[in-house]
Amino acid sequence: MIKAAKHKTPINELAQSPSHLMHRALQLCLDIYAEESAQSGITQRQYAVLEVAAQRQGLTQTELVKATGIDRSTLADLVSRMTTKGLLLREKSALDARAKAVRVSEEGLAALEAARPCVAAADKRILAMLSKGRRQTFLETLAQLAEVADKAPEEIKIAKKAAKKADKEARKIAKLAKKAAKSDDGEPVKKSKKAKAQPVTAEPQ
Repeated sequence: MIKAAKHKTPINELAQSPSHLMHRALQLCLDIYAEESAQSGITQRQYAVLEVAAQRQGLTQTELVKATGIDRSTLADLVSRMTTKGLLLREKSALDARAKAVRVSEEGLAALEAARPCVAAADKRILAMLSKGRRQTFLETLAQLAEVADKAPEEIKIAKKAAKKADKEARKIAKLAKKAAKSDDGEPVKKSKKAKAQPVTAEPQ
């Protein structure tokens, strides 16, 4: 009689997945923020843009991307909608005529002031879910991940530039090697045509 194999308790893969756990934590944080900021009408990303732009008036959208961590296309759409709402103002940059500088309007500053207590309340609720001894470590871990995220686009850009340079060098070396081979061997030898049959002359007797 064959005994049934003992089944070990399967490991919950999702419980060991940092990406999944962070996604769940993010959803919880956003839900808490939405509850606390319902009256202000300012979303978490809008708050981030207003806070950064208010501290450094006249930033370009490229600088806002770096400061907030919001991707370029999303931020462009966000700034456009916030400008339509009157929260932001766009004008030509004094440093770069091709770029648009972003400023917070009076209405935007008022909205920011109204949103700050809501954000503080949301942050307080989130940290309250952790023991006091773990809160600082939690914040430091998040800050470390954010720092890595900030560096990632630049590192990718550098890697692409290096790969492009390496490919260019490889092509150049291959071209020089091909040229050197031709120089050593001469022009490629063409296949000679079959020699024409020569008339047979009789040997003298």
